[in-house]
Amino acid sequence: MISLYEGGVYLVNGQEVIPEAEAAKVKALTGRDADPKEAKKGTIAYSILKKHNTAEGMGHLKLRFDAMASHDITFVGIVQTAKASGMEKFPIPYVLTNCHNTLCAVGGTINEDDHMFGLSAAKKYGGIYVPPHIAVIHQYMREMMAGCGKMILGSDSHTRYGALGTMAVGEGGGELVKQLLQDTYDVAYPGVVAIYLTGKPAPGVGPQDIALAIIGAVFKNGYVKNKVMEFVGPGVSSMSTDYRNGVDVMTTETTCLSSIWRTDEDTESFLALHGRREDYRRLDPADIAYYDGCVQVDLSAVKPMIAIPFHPSNTFTIDELNANLEDILGQVEKEAERISGAKASFTLRDKIKDKKLMVQQGIIAGCAGGNYTNVIEAAHALKGRSCGYDEFSLAVYPSSQPVFMDLVKKGAVSVLMEAGAIIRTAFCGPCFGAGDTPCNNGLSIRHTTRNFPNREGSKPGNGQMAAVALMDARSIAATAANGGVLTSALDLDCWDNVPAYEFDSTSYDRRVYQGFGKGDSGKDLIYGPNIKDWPSMSPLADNILLKVCSKIMDPVTTTDELIPSGETSSYRSNPLGLAEFTLSRRDPEYVGRTKEVDRLEKARMDGEDPSALAPELTSLFAKIRTIPGQANVELMATEIGSMIYAVKPGDGSAREQAASCQRVIGGLANIVKEYATKRYRSNVMNWGMLPFQMKAEPTFAVGDYLYIPGIRKLLDGDLKEIKAYVLKDIVEEITLFIADMTPEEREIVKAGCLINYNRNR
Repeated sequence: MISLYEGGVYLVNGQEVIPEAEAAKVKALTGRDADPKEAKKGTIAYSILKKHNTAEGMGHLKLRFDAMASHDITFVGIVQTAKASGMEKFPIPYVLTNCHNTLCAVGGTINEDDHMFGLSAAKKYGGIYVPPHIAVIHQYMREMMAGCGKMILGSDSHTRYGALGTMAVGEGGGELVKQLLQDTYDVAYPGVVAIYLTGKPAPGVGPQDIALAIIGAVFKNGYVKNKVMEFVGPGVSSMSTDYRNGVDVMTTETTCLSSIWRTDEDTESFLALHGRREDYRRLDPADIAYYDGCVQVDLSAVKPMIAIPFHPSNTFTIDELNANLEDILGQVEKEAERISGAKASFTLRDKIKDKKLMVQQGIIAGCAGGNYTNVIEAAHALKGRSCGYDEFSLAVYPSSQPVFMDLVKKGAVSVLMEAGAIIRTAFCGPCFGAGDTPCNNGLSIRHTTRNFPNREGSKPGNGQMAAVALMDARSIAATAANGGVLTSALDLDCWDNVPAYEFDSTSYDRRVYQGFGKGDSGKDLIYGPNIKDWPSMSPLADNILLKVCSKIMDPVTTTDELIPSGETSSYRSNPLGLAEFTLSRRDPEYVGRTKEVDRLEKARMDGEDPSALAPELTSLFAKIRTIPGQANVELMATEIGSMIYAVKPGDGSAREQAASCQRVIGGLANIVKEYATKRYRSNVMNWGMLPFQMKAEPTFAVGDYLYIPGIRKLLDGDLKEIKAYVLKDIVEEITLFIADMTPEEREIVKAGCLINYNRNR
């Protein structure tokens, strides 16, 4: 089904994969020598990156994007940051969608206040504003903005439009601010991995099945981490573009940097249908293209898949799971106990009835599940059938109003409603815990993007816990037709009779504010009472004292654990208000600890002696002065901050609040074994925190202090070996390092955050 190549490969004429070790075959086929350096220029990714690169060479890219997108969890903070940094207008098309805090169900007026802020920003700075319920962010960008050869930057991790020939990148808000200030996105030239597709998906096998099969093969080994996934091969044309979009959006869960697909007549038809035929051009690799790796996928061999809790890479075929329910579900229960810290009970084996698994909820939604083809296929499965009147329920969220309108015209909505499904508007809530939260101890099967712990809205600290398994819409519909018994789509025979989609832009024409290039600087931003400016952050001192305020030894720490999703998202326009939730579902004592540290630093900045608040500082500095070269160090000249240790933090969302929430209440550094994603590490630096790493196991504990001398000077060096000192009874020297930082990133950290850096300029 899926095989991974060791080492690089050549793709010849878009058809034949040749391992680098067999490079002589390239000359035999083409008459030309195989030169990997030259052949790297033959990838689709290279041509697009070169077009958008403003640096002299291609080793270290400085990219400018064609357009950007943000939703209502992130755009307020981005606009506030850019405004504080001197922005006067949006220099490129910037789409502000309202698909996350859509329901305005939590926190009184504060969600709609954010929406009104977004509309006022679009009017003032010249933006595009998509009101609530009209479209989820990525579907709007597919329909109206993506095009062949373009690059789009979004403040959502699932910013992926590769199936439309667009290299799209999901990053934290700081990177969007840089584009708004006409600076660049700086990144080392990424590796490019071929995703070579052959065959054709079987009837009933959907895009989520293909995506989960790939994620299961590459996530844990990091095969495509921070690389570009380039989809090539004859299998691409076996899928419609709408289907490809469903595969593409899930590439985020591999931790890749971006994705790109070869394009064809179906891509052209999709763009033409949406009134943008001029955005089409044929994208293919050159006759000889070199890739840093290759994932070969036989689409015809993929079967309906399921990703069991608590990660999209925990994949099995549905048949495998059903054949081994006791063993597999028992492992999930053990993981649930660890995640909840024994504060909540979660069981799955009690849902096995007559050797079959009963689920409590099904959801088909958002940028992955709510696409036209998926919903039509679900309607086919449920035509004349019933979801039943027991505990199982099904909800369907079409991804945009145009999709919804055509589903109504085609009769699919009435078919689903007759079966007992609930139809909702375009909303991302089920994907991040703010819509259709299942019952306590419930299992929800979802065609959405993630199934991280508590992603569905449960709160283990309060004794509430549920879980999500990811599946394709087709198998979810088959399960619904079977009364909630977990069922593979292959058990039904009703697939692949999808009528052509008819796009109608009327709802966009009448509701979306198209303001690019029409900004009016005389307009005022409309602030609600929860919208607050970023608090001031001090520049980095020469020496720093870090207090360990959390130590997380889990193999991976997700951004949802760093700052929970769900109803907390309502407070994302209030930096200090949101920061109260930092690590609340993973280490509830963290906020109190770091705020105590922050109190010491604030006293120091006000010229007060912090040791009056923390007498242990006196003895700590006595130890520091025993360190060679530190005999004269002064407390008042040393910055005090908190620190989190985590093995591998940052898997998941692009939202910058995973880092900014630490910073605004005293965070000054992370120490990790490795960063799960580039975007989280970028967020750490853009908010003025030091992205330390260490190879050794940490010997320090929560409550210990670390002292690092001369850090500003060290930031001018190679950063490969940084001496730090753990201040225990005996001072212990440890070695840290920081991976490559651009000159701008070094200056941002020195300045204390991106806002300070831009103000200084």
